[in-house]
Amino acid sequence: MLKGIGASQGYGIGNAVVISDAKLDYNHVEFTTAQNEKERLQKAVDTFIKETRKLADDVKNSAGDKEAEILEGHIVMLSDPFMLSQMQDNIDAGSVAEKAVDTVCSMFIDMFSGVDDELTQQRASDVKDIKDSLLSILLGVNNVDISKVKKGSVLIAKDFTPSMTGQINKDNVSAILTEVGGITSHSAILARAMGIPAVLSIPNVCNEVKNGDLVAVDGFKGNVIVSPSNDDIKEFENKQEAYLKDKESLKQYFGKPTVTKSGIKKLVYGNIGKAEDVQSVIQNSGEGIGLFRTEFLFMDRQSEPSEEEQFEAYSTVAKAMDGKEVIIRTLDVGGDKDIPYLNIEKEENPFLGHRAIRYCLDNKELFKKQLRALLRASVYGNIKIMLPLVTCVEEVRQAKALIEECKEELKSEGKEYRSVDVGIMVETPAAVFISDILAREVKFFSIGTNDLTGYTMAVDRGNAKVERLYDVFQPSVLRAIETTIKNAKAAGIQVGMCGEAAADTKLIPYLIEWGLDEFSVSSGSILQTRKTICEYDK
Repeated sequence: MLKGIGASQGYGIGNAVVISDAKLDYNHVEFTTAQNEKERLQKAVDTFIKETRKLADDVKNSAGDKEAEILEGHIVMLSDPFMLSQMQDNIDAGSVAEKAVDTVCSMFIDMFSGVDDELTQQRASDVKDIKDSLLSILLGVNNVDISKVKKGSVLIAKDFTPSMTGQINKDNVSAILTEVGGITSHSAILARAMGIPAVLSIPNVCNEVKNGDLVAVDGFKGNVIVSPSNDDIKEFENKQEAYLKDKESLKQYFGKPTVTKSGIKKLVYGNIGKAEDVQSVIQNSGEGIGLFRTEFLFMDRQSEPSEEEQFEAYSTVAKAMDGKEVIIRTLDVGGDKDIPYLNIEKEENPFLGHRAIRYCLDNKELFKKQLRALLRASVYGNIKIMLPLVTCVEEVRQAKALIEECKEELKSEGKEYRSVDVGIMVETPAAVFISDILAREVKFFSIGTNDLTGYTMAVDRGNAKVERLYDVFQPSVLRAIETTIKNAKAAGIQVGMCGEAAADTKLIPYLIEWGLDEFSVSSGSILQTRKTICEYDK
């Protein structure tokens, strides 16, 4: 049995189609003139954009608008004047078009890969996809046409780039297997959107499985059986039937109030990273937005977003949610989220350094620009401001003072705004220990279990040697969560959770008992979370 990460749920059985990486060697290409190389580059860029637009249209039909945006994002990246000008500068220095593409894209890949954050690292995969596509066009290399594989195929590759995944005919593919990638990778997102089981990060799978091998795939547990027995096949078929039946049963929870059998009302919200993600929350009947990660507005660009750009993003979400609660977290930068143009100093231990609220309070103009945009956007909906990585009362008071300062400025400028509730992320032991005091300073808490678990257990979840300790069910972490909820309830303020644990079906009963008000989860987990809560009977 092979083992990887179950990245898209479901069961699949079929014959393996192993896709080898194309050979993109350009050492034989000779430099002509700078003008000619630039023309070759521009022609390749134009072809890439044309082909990617067509692919994005196909993905819209097979997976949806949100998934098509992944490919459209590639066009945006390549349309960035900075990236193209860097390639042209390399050509002026004597590089052939292929070398210019390789050099500049590799620079971006290294930059994104060096950040210890899976979502940022995904940008590296996107740039590699762009690089390989441009090199294929320049070199005239024809890649495998994935759209024409036989029905029942299990596709296997080192990695499935968005452009590869976008070619998939979901009716013909039983499962996807890769050697790299995780649950937030774009190949995983697209596989989930198309309903194709996927297991990623299987060591050496391209060599372990041969073309034509019969393969059984468990997208839940990340298990892969090569040459399964008849009993294995029967077991997989039974599991798939039960899974599809359970999936169908979730539809009854669409639009239904989240109430336990004993009548306790709860709220299930969605987490988003971009304004357009709000549609996925609405499509899954989320009752609000529990976490809008605003740092993604600051990524993949050469300068910080203006107040107007931020205002547009925040007001778009507020309008779409039509009066439902929208909790927007202020810029959480630093740690594993490096944004080059902000010139954040490299630190020996960035997770304990100049990040999140600490960085914002020391960069008041940048912070005020965001706060002004949030206050202005509050006119269009029920926006609440959430401060990340709070560890002491002074940070909350300083942030609230800046909010008041922004209100005065907007008032003097004749710009509309509303007063908004201010809350904090509880994601450090320091915040837990003084949560009774902090509860008197703010209107709500949101427990960030991802960082809270790491800081409480003093463990790096990316370190395989200690990852066993990274567990929300560690007694110290459970006690921290319970303490925070109880102190919030005692102060009469709302308390929610926006970490991955909020969707954990085993943890949810404890959270209900302790009094958690709001569960904020990924949009795809909203209905399952609601079902778990509604079925709970004290």
